[in-house]
Formats: sequence, structure tokens, C-alpha cells
Amino acid sequence: MMAARPMRRIAHLPAPLLAGAALLLLVLLCALAPGLLAPYDPLGFDYSALLAPPSMAHLFGTDQFGRDLLSRTIFAARIDLQIALLATIFPALVGSLVGLLVGWYGGIADALFGRLVDLVVTFPFLVLVIAIVAILGPGLLNMYIAVTIVGWVFYARLIRAEVLVQKSGEYIAACHVLGYATPRIIFRHILPNAIRPVLVYMVTDMALAILLGSSLGYLGLGAQPPTAEWGVLIADGKNFFTQAPWISLFPGTAIVLAGLAFSLAGDGLADLMDIKR
Repeated sequence: MMAARPMRRIAHLPAPLLAGAALLLLVLLCALAPGLLAPYDPLGFDYSALLAPPSMAHLFGTDQFGRDLLSRTIFAARIDLQIALLATIFPALVGSLVGLLVGWYGGIADALFGRLVDLVVTFPFLVLVIAIVAILGPGLLNMYIAVTIVGWVFYARLIRAEVLVQKSGEYIAACHVLGYATPRIIFRHILPNAIRPVLVYMVTDMALAILLGSSLGYLGLGAQPPTAEWGVLIADGKNFFTQAPWISLFPGTAIVLAGLAFSLAGDGLADLMDIKR
């Protein structure tokens, strides 16, 4: 009977959350234990199997250097999952802090923040990130810096709106009556109540982060060869697409599945928290 209760609770979770969690578990397994799943060395050359089509020996085929594409796709999950996490955590931390302070104090800081938001949203997000990475130079570290410089604004705008709602609540008035210090009110009372939409947005934003990282990898601005990353793998196969389409097809499918996993998990989490987006 005790074992049946957790199963009932899981069964009552939103279907998108369960589907997204299942796909995320697969991606996480590939990222944490690629050596156990990959049948070959992802960097190992096999000149006897150049551009070999999918077969029992190589389920996803091989690339122009004879490297096993299944192994490279599995090992690429580590980099792309890292991109999904770091490209959202850093903007979320910076944006949440700024949004908390701007929403609480308002005034000139709020007016300046509004002008900054107008400036950032005027330009496409991807264009700004590409421009910054082009200035800083290719590589994952510079990509994280560029995403943080641009992406924190969206998190700040979201949590600022929540702070404006929360600070007018009766429990905040009670905090003032009890003489609580401002940092305690902001970080111990407002932040826990305002953070839920940010968490949901982070999960869905991870899907966009994977697409962004893959796009920059394809353009040569993200992960650099011979590192296995889904966008880099697609770029490797662009010159052989008519001859060996599997080089780009399978990494592209992995991107779609990973993005779908985070999107479903975000939608399910929003339903679970009863958050309207």
C-alpha cells in the first residue's frame, strides 16, 4: 500500500510534465554516462568505414572521417545539456537580482530599466548574441557571456512584475509592522513567492538555449571541433548532405527531442504550479 501512494501521485501529474521528464531522463543518461552507452570512441577514426550508411555495425552511420555518429551524438549530449543549464542559470541569477531590486525600489531605477528593456527588445535576441560572440571570439565561454549580457533582461522584467504584485500584499505590510529589515523582506518573503514563474520560464528557456547553442555551433561560434556538439555535427554533414544525409539528420533529431523535452516539462510545470503564461 505504501508503494502504491507515490505511483498514484505520479499518475496525477500533468501529462506534458511526465512526457518531458521521460525525454529529459534519456538526455540526462546520455550526458552522465556516455561511455556506457556509446559503442565507439567518438573521436576514433576508421578509414575503412568512411561515410558508411546506418547498419548493425554503426546504427547512425559514420561521418567523413569514419567516426561513429551514434557515439558522437551521445557524447554531444554532455555539451548541449551544459549549454542548456549554464545559458539559463547565469541570466536567471543576474536578472532575478536586478528585477527584485528594481521592482522593490522603483523610481529612477525602474525608469532606466524600462528604457533598457525597450532597447534590448528592439533587436532580435539571436542577432545580439551573435554580434557579441563575434566581438569576443568563438567558444562556449564567450557564448555564455553573450547570453548573460542579453538574456538577463527578460528574467528581470518577469520577476519585476511579480515583485510589484507581491509587495502590495498584506503579508508585506505585516513585515513592515514587525520591523523587518528590507533585505529580509526582499529575500526571505518576496523572492520565494515571486520565483515560481521564473523557474517555469527557465525550463522552457533551456529549449531555446539548446537551439541557440546548436545554431552558434553550426556557424562556428559555439563549441569548436573536434568537440562533439549537435550543431557542430550538423555543420560537419552540410557538405555531404546529398551523399550522407544521416550525418546531419540524427544530431538534428536529437536537438528536436531535447528541445521538446524541455518545452513539455515547462508546460507541465506551469500546469502543476497553476501559472498562466
